[in-house]
Amino acid sequence: MTELIDMSPWAGREDPEPNSLRWHQVIEPLPAASRAANVAAGIALLGFSCDAGVARNHGRVGAAGGPRAIRKALANLAWHHRSPAFDAGDVVCHPHGSDDGMESAQSRLAARVAALLDAGHLTVVLGGGHEVAYGSWSGLARHLEDKATGKKAPIVGIVNLDAHFDLRTPLLTPGQRGSSGTPFAQIADECDRRGWPFRYACLGVSRASNTAALFQRAAELGLMVREDHEITASSLDTIGDELDAFIAGCDRVYLTIDLDVLPASEAPGVSAPAAHGVSLPLLERLARRVRDSRKLALVDLAELNPGFDIDGRTAKAAARLIHQLTLEP
Repeated sequence: MTELIDMSPWAGREDPEPNSLRWHQVIEPLPAASRAANVAAGIALLGFSCDAGVARNHGRVGAAGGPRAIRKALANLAWHHRSPAFDAGDVVCHPHGSDDGMESAQSRLAARVAALLDAGHLTVVLGGGHEVAYGSWSGLARHLEDKATGKKAPIVGIVNLDAHFDLRTPLLTPGQRGSSGTPFAQIADECDRRGWPFRYACLGVSRASNTAALFQRAAELGLMVREDHEITASSLDTIGDELDAFIAGCDRVYLTIDLDVLPASEAPGVSAPAAHGVSLPLLERLARRVRDSRKLALVDLAELNPGFDIDGRTAKAAARLIHQLTLEP
């Protein structure tokens, strides 16, 4: 279920000077659908409180606490935006007996994302494990399907800033299901079923953390791939131009950020901390290229685990990325 919106994380400093607002002073709970007809489109934050996919993937559980931690880190950042901002609450994963509830949570997330996109909001989903990606994309697909005219399949570009491809096959044996390591394989299969093109760029991937089979699968699918060690200050403009070219061939873009793409020193609070990673200043510049394309429809951030987050570093990095991505280009 989507629970009542808890606004308690939205607290922080209040400065006496004029024009000194912070996020916590601006954001409002999103009105119920029955009262939202006159609400201007803006920035909508939706939590996905789930780490069942991380547990299935044998990772460090705790990402269900990510949405609240991100809100608390974002609350005190200065407000430089023009659009209104809304908290749309959380989709919470509830186990049912032997069922951990992940697929149900993903389905409910998709419905909420589609509704927010239908209302015109730039939607930012706060994970949660990276199983969030399948629910997020499904919501965008539903939104685009409802808006589609004629027979042209929408071209959705997925830009994943991540140390992992998350392309593992979810159904190798009977009873084996999806996890935080399978969402893009599931999306590729769903695109094939729909007759949609699968456009996927994975930037920051670690060769040490992905098997040869996964690199082969990425090659077969024709992905845009840039490894962590390739993304440097000197190469960033070239990679940014390649990313621009990728986006130019898409109708809309879905940006998904697994915070384990950052070095462990910058993001200790994730399921699988990165030994190398891509530093926040470089990552932020790539994210801004996506934002400035004016094709960005949906963003999510995944894998924040507050229980391992030294000094809140990972939550602060996530908040900084959200702040930058929601600024009007």
